[in-house]
Amino acid sequence: MGTRTIQLDDDAEATLSVLCNQTGLSISEVLKRGLQAYAALAPKVPTAETPYEVFSRLDLGPGGYAIAPGQERQEGRYRGH
Repeated sequence: MGTRTIQLDDDAEATLSVLCNQTGLSISEVLKRGLQAYAALAPKVPTAETPYEVFSRLDLGPGGYAIAPGQERQEGRYRGH
C-alpha cells in the first residue's frame, strides 16, 4: 500500500472536511472513493487538444503570419515594421 503526500487548496480542504463530516468516512476513504468515481467518469470526458492539434487546423497560408523569413529578420536584411 502506497503513501502519498498531497497539497490541497482551501476550497478542496473545505470540501474534503464537509464530505468526511457528512459521510462519517475517513479522509483516506473519501479520497479513495473520489478516485474510483473519477476513474469511472474519465473515459467519458474528452481530453484537451494539444497545441499542435489546434495549430494544425488553422489555415495561415504560406508562411503563416510571418512578414519575412526568419533568417532575413535575424540578419537585419528585412527593413519592415
